[in-house]
Amino acid sequence: MSSPTDKPVSVGQEDAGVKEPKEHDSNFEGHDDDFSGIDEKKTLRKMDVRLIPALAVLYLLAFLDRGNIGNAKIQGLTKDLHLSDDGYNIASTVFFLTYCAFEVPSNLLLKRLRPSIWLPSIMIAWGTCTVCLGVVQNYHALVVVRIFLGVTEAGLYPGVAYYLTMWYCTNEMALRQGLFFSAASMAGAFSGLLAYLIVKMNGVGGYEGWRWIFILEGLLTVVVAIAAFFLLHDFPETASFLTPEERAWAAHRLKYQGSSRSDRMVAEDDKFKWKYVVQAMTDWQLYLGILMYWGIVCPLYGISLFLPTIISQLGYTATIAQLLTIPIYITAAVVTLVVCYFSDKAAKAGRSRSPYVFFPMCAILLGFIMAIAGSAAGTVPGVVYAGVFIATCGIYPAFPGNITWMSNNLAGSYKRAAGMALHIGVGNLGGAMASNFYRKVDSPKFLLGHGLELMFCVIGMIALAALRYSYGRINEKRDALHNDGSEHTDQQLTYIDVPYPFILGNGVAGVVEEIGPSVTKLKRGDRVVSDTLIYQFKETKYRCWQKFVVGTAATTAKIPENTAFEDAATAVKSVKGIALSHF
Repeated sequence: MSSPTDKPVSVGQEDAGVKEPKEHDSNFEGHDDDFSGIDEKKTLRKMDVRLIPALAVLYLLAFLDRGNIGNAKIQGLTKDLHLSDDGYNIASTVFFLTYCAFEVPSNLLLKRLRPSIWLPSIMIAWGTCTVCLGVVQNYHALVVVRIFLGVTEAGLYPGVAYYLTMWYCTNEMALRQGLFFSAASMAGAFSGLLAYLIVKMNGVGGYEGWRWIFILEGLLTVVVAIAAFFLLHDFPETASFLTPEERAWAAHRLKYQGSSRSDRMVAEDDKFKWKYVVQAMTDWQLYLGILMYWGIVCPLYGISLFLPTIISQLGYTATIAQLLTIPIYITAAVVTLVVCYFSDKAAKAGRSRSPYVFFPMCAILLGFIMAIAGSAAGTVPGVVYAGVFIATCGIYPAFPGNITWMSNNLAGSYKRAAGMALHIGVGNLGGAMASNFYRKVDSPKFLLGHGLELMFCVIGMIALAALRYSYGRINEKRDALHNDGSEHTDQQLTYIDVPYPFILGNGVAGVVEEIGPSVTKLKRGDRVVSDTLIYQFKETKYRCWQKFVVGTAATTAKIPENTAFEDAATAVKSVKGIALSHF
């Protein structure tokens, strides 16, 4: 058997069914399932070029607009608005409270509405909020605008993370998530450089330099949002840049990607039901995933909100502190892409994604240990800077790895939409906590802040180990199965990484991958039938059949060679057996 690949089933799911890929299916109108003429790599490249850069720019601006308060702080925001240290922390925190609260409803709206309309619309809204931050005159106005910024930005990251699952298969996700999320790292570098340039406008129009940071970056967001209405595509089925054959192929591989793992033709139900939201909220794996997420996101937002402050407290000027953030973020972006590339390669080879989250988290751990050691030794700037450098290079690749790992294990379109939003939403409460870790009273050593980041990283690593162990146990039990498989739904089988042990029973059909001990007359590669459905998989024609016997010793149904599909289905309709044999 293959090694476990950390892919649990979602027990109790019943929102998928065994379906024949009929020729009148709306996804394949005018096409059968023969895609031999499709250049898959070329089509994927077309999708990448059209989707990833646009999404990366959107997220770069989102991360820029939520984190630029850190740049504004060291350029005089707290002084001009007469903010206390606690006041700044509260203004940073309230963003995350509404950001978390609105992620699930926003993701469900994305699922119900067109992404090409929803994403640019919320982008215009948060760009407007960012501009408003540049004209606030007091603490209370700052807090109110940050609250609305959280509401408007809530839909972007979970929305895009889910949106990517509607274009790419599970073993392609990490690199695409990494390409998308590396924009956050580049936002950190871009933010420092942009702030360095913008503050030179200090006094222009009677506005301080920090105000121009908000105003210009907010206006840039609005301009890009308007362009996004014309640049974003909704789903593969409607993508104008793909040919009809490529659209059919893209839709087919997503709808039936579970078949590549279990050889059972499985399609997800795409109808919304509130039970899927409830199932997401009660899924045990989600909460271990959230703890792991906190181990990454607390350091992420601690760094993004306070890195300029941490560096400036090492004795550097505000300008130099802005510039010293740039090499950290650029290196982190490169590391993110490398790690995500190998994560996808591991997934395609049937190996676990967990090492590609675990080892970056080890880098986070090492980085904060170095930062604490450098600070405790009397604030050694080189050691502290190296520590936050290493930690940042662990944070950014760990983040998309965590999201990809979780999205791969949430079965069902709407459950995945709700589950990913809940995972990211509750997980981002870590940002609310992290925004209070670095207090002015603790400067310049910031031992408390570094220590809290370290603590959450350790908690996240423990959760990762528990999740990995649980997934391994589930896979071991799955590998040992040789019964009729009736306790497993089609949707559960959709998310199985390794070839499923041969399963027989109600609603089961597929190509034999492995022979269970209850079956002795089948060989690997034989086509099999079930009680009501007959399929010939991995071939373009499925209307003619060899002779089969299906049933128990007491009940069999003989299907003559070349029997029509409908007649064969009728012949075995009443058979509920668990033993099949080639006749």
